Amino acid sequence: MVTTTRSASASVQHGEATLDTLAWIKLSSVTLPLPTPISDAKVLTGRQKPMTEVAFLFAEVATAQGHEGIGFSYSKRAGGPAQFAHAKEVVDNLIGEDPSDIGRLWTKLVWAGASVGRSGVATQAIAALDIALWDLKAKRAGLPLAKLLGAHRDSVRCYNTSGGFLHTPTGEVLDNATASIASGIGGIKIKVGHPDTRQDLRRLSAVREHIGDDVPLMVDANQQWDRPTAQRMGRALEEFGLVWIEEPLDAYDAQGHAALAASLDTPVATGEMLASVAEHYELIRHGAADVIQPDAPRIGGITQFLKLTALAEHNNLQLAPHFAMEIHLHLAAAYPIEPWVEHFDWLEPLFNERLTIRDGRMQVSSLPGLGVSLSEQARAWTVATHEVGTRP
Repeated sequence: MVTTTRSASASVQHGEATLDTLAWIKLSSVTLPLPTPISDAKVLTGRQKPMTEVAFLFAEVATAQGHEGIGFSYSKRAGGPAQFAHAKEVVDNLIGEDPSDIGRLWTKLVWAGASVGRSGVATQAIAALDIALWDLKAKRAGLPLAKLLGAHRDSVRCYNTSGGFLHTPTGEVLDNATASIASGIGGIKIKVGHPDTRQDLRRLSAVREHIGDDVPLMVDANQQWDRPTAQRMGRALEEFGLVWIEEPLDAYDAQGHAALAASLDTPVATGEMLASVAEHYELIRHGAADVIQPDAPRIGGITQFLKLTALAEHNNLQLAPHFAMEIHLHLAAAYPIEPWVEHFDWLEPLFNERLTIRDGRMQVSSLPGLGVSLSEQARAWTVATHEVGTRP
């Protein structure tokens, strides 16, 4: 006698897949004022003025079936109006398209503006739309973005930068470090790059003594050292047991970073200023970084970020995405090698939600998508909008 069994899955009735189309997109240019002008080494070398605001490009999308998503890009000091202008020129190419085909749509948008290239302002404008499509896709699935991508963890190590800028007196830096650690943040990063390097060493010594040897500590030179200075400072900094030295050299000096990384015990981190996967590949190809620091809005969005992290994992690199923790928390949670995420509270007024931090780690929200929605304050700081299509 033969007994036939039927699995539970075989009895499930499957209908046709539910497809959808993009019906409405709204672009918003939002200017976030900073309460205190921000200075790092680029200001001390005269290359930039103190930063007083951050320009954001928000993209809100909605489908014919009423599903919605949100994404953003940003620019510091200059470039915000250019991102908004480029997005306005290409955005209508998305109306009527299937929002699930994100890779194809990224390519379509790039070709719509092909004469301005595949990096910089052009792809940073596309990034806001790309991120909105990923947020939409995760929301349709009812999953946090990290889970849609395939999370390796539900929380990510986090460190604070905003308390250690060069305009901040040392005593205040120490107070900020105490407050950060008390709030649950796991690591402290301070800026370096004073014209007198001894001032950097005195400041760093004070911070290390204040927080103790067990708290992870990083430094960031914001590309302002030349090769000899980076070599001398790298050797001098070895005693502090740093997690990494960030941007010791010009962001495009892959060979210089590679030589420095090979000569130091302290890991070298860089990548935040690069504007494409191709530029990051030069770092990887030269062995120029122990820690790679891509910024999804800067390199064209989540679609491009995932291409880059596949290369980074293949080369056994650590990952510490730059800025925009609301996006990068999800992407870091999906990276196989234990990463870091950068804590900045600057963006909090833009959103109704707040990320949870405890025991040195930032927690992935259980909300679907990115888990954020625009606040009324963000609406109040909006300086221009552009809409295409009809909202369902």
